[in-house]
Amino acid sequence: MSALVPVITVDGPSGAGKGTVCARIAAELGWHLLDSGALYRITGLAADRRGIKLDDESSVAQVAAGLDVRFQPTPDGVLTILEGDDVTTTIRTEEVGSLASQVAALPAVREALLQRQRDFRSSPGVVADGRDMGTVVFIDAPVKVFLTASAEERGRRRHKQLTEKGISASLPALIEDIQARDERDSNRAVAPLKPAQDALLIDSTSMTIDEVCDQIMTLVRTAGLI
Repeated sequence: MSALVPVITVDGPSGAGKGTVCARIAAELGWHLLDSGALYRITGLAADRRGIKLDDESSVAQVAAGLDVRFQPTPDGVLTILEGDDVTTTIRTEEVGSLASQVAALPAVREALLQRQRDFRSSPGVVADGRDMGTVVFIDAPVKVFLTASAEERGRRRHKQLTEKGISASLPALIEDIQARDERDSNRAVAPLKPAQDALLIDSTSMTIDEVCDQIMTLVRTAGLI
């Protein structure tokens, strides 16, 4: 039974380091990885590639329910494989971001993706990165983490990423955007961004990735998962 398969959920706001941490933990444990935030982008891309109109809710929901996707941890991050094709870079384009926002507005798609996320729960275990993994998707997960950092620190991290890619950006504007997004996410009616009652809160503002991973692995050992 999938309910017996262990799950580690790592929720939190954008820029807290969830993706990097989850990839490292999944690689260390040899478990499956779920990047739930990418699924709307992947659904939008998959539907577009099949020529499905994004206002055809039932057809897009069928695509979402049957997504052939896997997330492969690597030393440099995570590869996203859709139907055997590496779409890691493709799903981060503005065009696919627009597709994602359209499909995310469809209730039937959200319902289909909820089940698709739960389908990632297979032996030997799954590390789930998202915003409502511990509060909605895997409420019985034995290890739950809420990873956060100050808006200022998350803004600095984002600024550094963009600068390294040769993209100019205003640090104050990035911080303001992050604060606004936090406000929206925390107060939305459906699956608001908040820690599960039984989650360990980790503030990574002044922590290294290694320190965060060590703390989570201690939690995993304490829970008897390894």
